[in-house]
Amino acid sequence: MAFVIAIEDPAAPDIVALLERHLTLMRSTTPPESVHALDVGALRGPDVTFWTVREDGAVVGCGAVKALDDRHGEVKSMHVREALRGQGIAGMLVETVLADARRRGFARLSLETGSTHHFAAARRLYARFGFVECGPFGAYRDDPHSTFMTLAIG
Repeated sequence: MAFVIAIEDPAAPDIVALLERHLTLMRSTTPPESVHALDVGALRGPDVTFWTVREDGAVVGCGAVKALDDRHGEVKSMHVREALRGQGIAGMLVETVLADARRRGFARLSLETGSTHHFAAARRLYARFGFVECGPFGAYRDDPHSTFMTLAIG
């Protein structure tokens, strides 16, 4: 079966359901003040590009990039349905995000993810693509529940 990645409106009902699962997972593993996931309204902002991954029409994953400025983007809302993890979907999303960042002329992509064992696979995924740990960026502050990573592009 083929996976299809496309830019979509995060307010579509099936996408909202996936995002709600993502937020529920984030809230179950991280204190409220340390959850930095965007809600649907923020994901619809003009500074955000939002992608889905579909298999046979069903949404199985998503990811986004928020422009922090014209040279720096932030990876947001990366999520793959638990039953489909380990099939390379997240890697395809990261490749899509990186290609878009290069096309847009970003010099850097950064991200915030959790620091606990729940997020170890995410940290390994990003490291595989060359992201390295860094300090807080943008409006973030030091937080023991956050790991900040960045990648210089081009």
